[in-house]
Amino acid sequence: SQEAKRKAAREVIDILHEIATLLNTHLDRHQLSYCVSLIENGANPEALANVIRHLREAYPVEEGEEYAGEGAA
Repeated sequence: SQEAKRKAAREVIDILHEIATLLNTHLDRHQLSYCVSLIENGANPEALANVIRHLREAYPVEEGEEYAGEGAA
């Protein structure tokens, strides 16, 4: 059923978020969902990681600020 699929997807994102938190990626559940969706639709995971890294270097978080979504999870 659709509800079972949604629950399974939520559990996968929860697990990925736990891993992402342990790895200090600063990605929230929504961002991880977007990444998973992009990868499922053919995006290269390594290229996606490089884009995220590049964007963080180009637009660093200022002292006292949080990454988008942090603290809200």
